Amino acid sequence: MKTDLQADRFKALDACHQQMHAHLAVLAELLEQLESDGSAALERQKVQAAEAFYSETARAHHEEEERSVFPNLLLSNDADLVHAVQTLKQDHGWIEQNWRELSPMLRAISLGEDWVDMDELRHTIAVFLTLCHDHIVLEETLIYPQAKARLAQELASRALRLAQ
Repeated sequence: MKTDLQADRFKALDACHQQMHAHLAVLAELLEQLESDGSAALERQKVQAAEAFYSETARAHHEEEERSVFPNLLLSNDADLVHAVQTLKQDHGWIEQNWRELSPMLRAISLGEDWVDMDELRHTIAVFLTLCHDHIVLEETLIYPQAKARLAQELASRALRLAQ
């Protein structure tokens, strides 16, 4: 049933946000190390996992949001909601652009390479963390609740039609 798939989709999107928080914590830890002693001594495996997650899973997550969550909300008569969705779509572009700068540096660190400019890495991680945190907050406090409420209304309406 379509609505069951949509409900499952939200569970998957929510779970992905939890994974994002975990990987952002790794990047925040790396940033903290860079700011305290200038080194990138965090476990390479953690950095590699964060890099792989954002290069693959997070990109697919954003594509899924744009395909299955945002379109219905963009049809809303609520101008603030539409503006928030448009902002999130724009955020996806900014996050992707920042990630394209950050990813090679993280990959190099995870491989033990030493060509990374630590000041540039520090700045790029800080920007990425801010972009992602602000983005996730807007999704979790406004967009997902709105989309879930619309789904619940659709389910209730369908149940009522079936009962009649």
